[in-house]
Order: sequence, then structure tokens, then C-alpha cells
Amino acid sequence: MDDLTLDEALEDLSAAEEFLEYFGIEYDARTVQVNRLHILQRFHNYIGQAGDLPADEAPRRAVYARLLQQAYEDFVKSDALTEKVFKVFHMHEPQTTFVPLGEITLNKAGAPVAPAPAAGGCGCGSSSSGSCSSSMG
Repeated sequence: MDDLTLDEALEDLSAAEEFLEYFGIEYDARTVQVNRLHILQRFHNYIGQAGDLPADEAPRRAVYARLLQQAYEDFVKSDALTEKVFKVFHMHEPQTTFVPLGEITLNKAGAPVAPAPAAGGCGCGSSSSGSCSSSMG
């Protein structure tokens, strides 16, 4: 791989171990074995957040090595569940949903759910001509 450009070498790498070895980063095989996809995804995320990368290969290689080292260290100090790199880890977090008051109805066992009353109406379904059939009218 020494005769390849940085971009060519990155295209050939696939396993987390290969990336770490290419950039000369020492690693614990057990940590990588458990977190390999998380490390690579975090590395990808860090590259995306880095903004404009140097055009010259040597400085860009140094940036990539630093970002990969940081991604690896994230999982040495923590774990996948805490780091939540992938969307699946966010699926069971509390979700916030707004339900307008007009959409809340009570449905007694088997009874049809009546539509919410129109503005100013009582909900009986009759027009505003005064012939209300509900107990509210």
C-alpha cells in the first residue's frame, strides 16, 4: 500500500484493523473486535464534521490519523451503548409527540368515536340553527 495515494489506499481498506494499521495506530484487538463498525462510523462522522480538509496528502493523512485515533479512543474509554453511533441506539429514547386537544377522544367499549366538535359547536352534529340534541344545548 506504500505505493498508493492516500485516496487509493482508503478505497482498498475495509476492516477497522486495516485502517488502524495503515495509519500506524496501536490498538487492542478485543476493543476493535467488539466495536469495529462503531469505530469506522465514528471515524466517518468525524471526517464529515472536520470541514475543509487539506488538499495536500501529508497534512490530510495527519488529520485522518488524528480523527481515527480519536474514534478508536472513544470506544476504549466508553462503549457502543453509551456512544450511540448508530440510529438503532436512539430508537428507544423518549420521543416527543404533539397531539392537539381536539384530536383526543374517549371511546367507550365498542362505541363509535364522534368527530371533534367544530369551533363553537357542542358536538351533537346538528347545525348552528339552535336545534341541538345534546344535553349541552
